[in-house]
Amino acid sequence: MAEVNIAPAQRPAPRDSLEDSWRDGGLQARPGFLIRRLHQIHTAIFSEECGEERVTPIMYSVLSALAQSGPVDQTTLAASVAIDKTNMADILERLKKRGLVRRRVAPRDRRVRLATLTDEGRALLDRIDERAHRAHIRTIEDLGPAEQRQFVELMSRIVDAKSAAPQDAAALS
Repeated sequence: MAEVNIAPAQRPAPRDSLEDSWRDGGLQARPGFLIRRLHQIHTAIFSEECGEERVTPIMYSVLSALAQSGPVDQTTLAASVAIDKTNMADILERLKKRGLVRRRVAPRDRRVRLATLTDEGRALLDRIDERAHRAHIRTIEDLGPAEQRQFVELMSRIVDAKSAAPQDAAALS
């Protein structure tokens, strides 16, 4: 894997106000930059752990959501994994071609197509769940246990707050 760390010397020293560091400091001090880098790092680690199965983190999320929900419509599934319906349609089509999901017309509303996990999809999840878990742990392993819990809690607070905001809904559609 390519080196994914930013040398600490490249990061500007923390300041009292984040706003000041965004304007005056280097790119590496900006939350958006750090979030994007952390996403890249996690995706690379996930690929190391699960790449041989040709599964991306978003595919894993979709398969996991289907395993938890049972048959579900595309709109509900897209909302549960926070991606837009168009991308969900593409992901479901790719998973269907691999025999990992099945699509069928809903019995009560013929306009709705339900997605469900196939036996092959469930078997894939069984094979990679532990490796995907390891990828998540490896992503935050440089923090102590209490810091890991706090980091996840802080990310959840931001996501929850922004998910309730109108701009998030626009970004997902």
